[in-house]
Amino acid sequence: MSGLILHEDSRSGNCYKIQLTAAHVGIDLERREYNIMKGETRTPEFLRDINANGRIPVLQDGDRFLTESNAICFYLANGTSLIPDGHFDQADMLRWMFWEQYSHEPNIATLRFWMRFVGLDALTEVQRMQIGGKRESGLAALDLMDRHLADRRWFAGDQFSLADICLFAYTHVADEANFDLEAYPELIRWLERVMLLPGHVEMGGQTPLALNAS
Repeated sequence: MSGLILHEDSRSGNCYKIQLTAAHVGIDLERREYNIMKGETRTPEFLRDINANGRIPVLQDGDRFLTESNAICFYLANGTSLIPDGHFDQADMLRWMFWEQYSHEPNIATLRFWMRFVGLDALTEVQRMQIGGKRESGLAALDLMDRHLADRRWFAGDQFSLADICLFAYTHVADEANFDLEAYPELIRWLERVMLLPGHVEMGGQTPLALNAS
């Protein structure tokens, strides 16, 4: 693959998944930065040319645009060792990727966004009322992951896969939402294994091309 453009906010874990996937499979991405806090994905130009839904990440491949972070990861990793052999292990990988978007990201990532970027004082009353439930659900997600890893090194099959990448993205910064990762020893060991793999890149990675900078 060549000429791929990632439209992103590099502070986002959903965008980081794609950076990490590309790094592990040896794909170079041109990265274009948008600041979601400044509404740069809601401009008429972005909505017209990039994503009518006004969200990132978006992967641009020529004149085609792919949204949804885990779908983009699958697109980049298709045909590589990041997708296990065997129908069951492939389906199990997808199971964890779906679970990440349904039970993990909406709780841990949302609390991180509210606490680190929005600020608790700026939350609406409805958002404040959701904090307790999201924290409880986030703790349950981390506990389930920790128990799953008690007798295995990776989430799906017996190899590092997209399931690990997609779960790593927001888990490794869960402390920014005041989740105590030290309470989950198997998770800590798994995080360390991921970070020690050849090809690993840190969140943000190389400096992307900034658009509409001010």
